[in-house]
Amino acid sequence: MSTTANDTTATRSAAGLIAAARNGSTEEADRRSVNTDRSGYTPSSLPDGVVYATAVEDVVDTMVRATADRIPVVARGAGTGLAAGSSAQAGEIVLDLSRMNRILRIDPLEQLIVVEPGVLNAEVNAAAAEHGLFYAPDPASTAICSIGGNIATNAGGMRCAKYGVTRESVLALKVVLPDGRILVTGRETIKGVTGYDLNALFIGSEGTLGVVVEATLRLRPMPVSTATVAAYFPDIVAAAEAASAIIASRITPSVLELMDGPTLAAVDAALGTDYRSRGGAFLLAQTDGYGAFLEQDVLIKAIEPFATSYEKATDPDHTAELLRARREAIPSLELLGTVCIGDVGVPRGRLAEMVTGIEEISRRTGVRIFTVAHAADGNLHPMIVLDEGQPSTEGPAKAALAQMFELARSLGGTLTGEHGVGLLKRDWLVDELGNDSLGLQHAIKGVFDPLGILNPGKGI
Repeated sequence: MSTTANDTTATRSAAGLIAAARNGSTEEADRRSVNTDRSGYTPSSLPDGVVYATAVEDVVDTMVRATADRIPVVARGAGTGLAAGSSAQAGEIVLDLSRMNRILRIDPLEQLIVVEPGVLNAEVNAAAAEHGLFYAPDPASTAICSIGGNIATNAGGMRCAKYGVTRESVLALKVVLPDGRILVTGRETIKGVTGYDLNALFIGSEGTLGVVVEATLRLRPMPVSTATVAAYFPDIVAAAEAASAIIASRITPSVLELMDGPTLAAVDAALGTDYRSRGGAFLLAQTDGYGAFLEQDVLIKAIEPFATSYEKATDPDHTAELLRARREAIPSLELLGTVCIGDVGVPRGRLAEMVTGIEEISRRTGVRIFTVAHAADGNLHPMIVLDEGQPSTEGPAKAALAQMFELARSLGGTLTGEHGVGLLKRDWLVDELGNDSLGLQHAIKGVFDPLGILNPGKGI
């Protein structure tokens, strides 16, 4: 392909920006290491370079120069995203925030912690635990995902139904706008309604409005008690019906995770466990607080008509073992091939219809689909596993994704519950949002990023 004069000018501008940065690189190995995430999508080219930010000043300088030369910038954290939201290609530079990884302040009385975007989710919880506190959003990738990425996608995880998603745990943000200005949103108080809620606007904006360089997070007291139960079912439909029965029982479990039989088999193969031999599907449930064990009794009564067996965790090690099985689902499937992870949400009472439909889609398209779910909030992760070299953005895989999105929407649901739109789900945005809503969102994007240089082609 020939290079136009404009392409050459953009490349030279990017090279100048990288050369002027305190920590920049145009080495192929560095560009290759930041050009994609865990979505299974690989761009056809590499970004022009990468800036490794270690301070707010690095971000400001990068954005000022990028605005002056109209250079597209893709902000990146730990690279654990699942929608190609931080993928980057030729003509773009990557602003890597993983080295901005300091915990700046923790206030046990006000139950908050102030961190840079590169701090890992698990590191926040480790620091909070020293004061008898915890950070509620709990993605399965907690050990490797960063707070900045959690904020970019409004990440959820296993405790969402009771404690909410990331948006409910972010009190304030410091954001660098595309022109280099620093904006502070939110406040450290629990309440505050002065002006529009720009804090909430940035959470889930997928790096398209500004670059988060500091976050004030809300912490919560550790529960005085936690009760854990694992239940096994003949198939995933029965497990989904049991999950709906738990919700109908009027308790709110802190964790309610569903895994189908094929996923259990993959976990067994990876970990040397035997979960698949106990049933065709699995529910992991936790209740917490002063009434944890009373609620556990209600939960067990709700699932008994559906389950073939259940076990109560007897000690912290047993609990950790059960949680590990759920957290290792994606890594276990990655041993089988390239994983493309769906992220649909449906009303909780329609879980069984959704999992039945996913099984039918798998049969119809011939695509291998493994299903796990945050059953307490109706967020399912149907995961397509592809052989090496099979594309996820065309052919049977894309057809399966499209059918899953349409099924979720027909059941009153959404195409993404917590992973974001990124690059992989933009084809179906209009179907869910409508032209009016999407047009207004494009207008909001234009207010913050009039040149369109922040994470172009992602999100909306």
